[in-house]
Amino acid sequence: MSGRAQLMWDEAVTGYDFGPGHPMDPVRLALTRRLVDAFGLDREVEVVAAKAAGESTLRLVHRQDYIGAVKAASADPAAADQAYGLGTMDDPAFAGMHEVSSLIAGQSVGAAEAVWRGEALHAVNFAGGLHHAMPGGASGFCIYNDASLAIARLLELGAERVAYVDVDVHHGDGVQAAFWEDPRVLTISLHEHPRTLFPQTGWPEETGAESAEGSAVNVALPAGTGDAGWLRAFHAVVPELIADFRPQVLVTQHGADTHFEDPLAHLAVSLDAQRAVQVACHDLAHEYADGRWVALGGGGYAVVDVVPRSWTHLVAIAAGRAVEPEATIPEGWRQEVFAKTRQLAPARMTDGRWPVAWSAWDEGYDPADRLDQAVLAARRAVFPLRGLLA
Repeated sequence: MSGRAQLMWDEAVTGYDFGPGHPMDPVRLALTRRLVDAFGLDREVEVVAAKAAGESTLRLVHRQDYIGAVKAASADPAAADQAYGLGTMDDPAFAGMHEVSSLIAGQSVGAAEAVWRGEALHAVNFAGGLHHAMPGGASGFCIYNDASLAIARLLELGAERVAYVDVDVHHGDGVQAAFWEDPRVLTISLHEHPRTLFPQTGWPEETGAESAEGSAVNVALPAGTGDAGWLRAFHAVVPELIADFRPQVLVTQHGADTHFEDPLAHLAVSLDAQRAVQVACHDLAHEYADGRWVALGGGGYAVVDVVPRSWTHLVAIAAGRAVEPEATIPEGWRQEVFAKTRQLAPARMTDGRWPVAWSAWDEGYDPADRLDQAVLAARRAVFPLRGLLA
């Protein structure tokens, strides 16, 4: 197996553009790509532009009628069928929507293929992680569910156990739905509680269909959760489940919208903690999945201050050349940010909270603490189904 990491990138993915004023501004992708280059990470990874996902690949997850509706809206946005979630406020139709959505999906599928076939140990598609798209509809800024498609392709290639860990602030509902009845896929989502955030799913009681009980795991975090609580919850749930499941491939989604500056959610996580979870996912892949790791982007709407830094850390970790938390951001990138956005760029690579302090679950818990209640609810719902002590 090659030890080299792949970065999946085609400049055309920046055409995933819902229009002026929409939170998912594609400048976040362009700026991330430039920051990766500014740190010289291009020399540490193999940059690959995979082909767009074809219709037979899309059908691994999505219904034929929905693919047809996306194609129709892509050709004539005014004719978008809202019954499929297209042409809505969240998912406005735009010309070429099918083509660029297929291209993003193709990068994630290509990442999965490269890792499974041993062409790369790690592969990153930070344009991906569009985890809300359903088999028959668009949702939450997501047209095609590239994360589900990557997992489905791994199963098609012969994988028997794939673990998916989603740390986006929103519940990974589309991926959970795609594999609800499939015990070969373990989906774990840490997200803000559905009482306070879209998509209002991801309750701890959602544990998978009868044929796959215990294959869906949901840690619903109280609004306001910060670094210590977020890392405590992650480490109280994820490593033990991954150790038990022993996936052949680890697929992770790293939405940056947990950050305290994100305008669409209510967690209070720093870049330092996001980086710590990225490191933890990398380490889990090596400990339990022979290093096979597919890492995706996701949400993130502080498009200058947060997203490029978070995902540049992700690429660097995958490349084996982690960027130090206290690293200064190259001045050329900061000038480019101002030229593109008229915003002042951050000067350092994290928020100055490294190393992040948190307390381990086995050191004891407080049943009156809201964060610990969330962890307990997740453990009690799933762990006994998997033969583990809650």
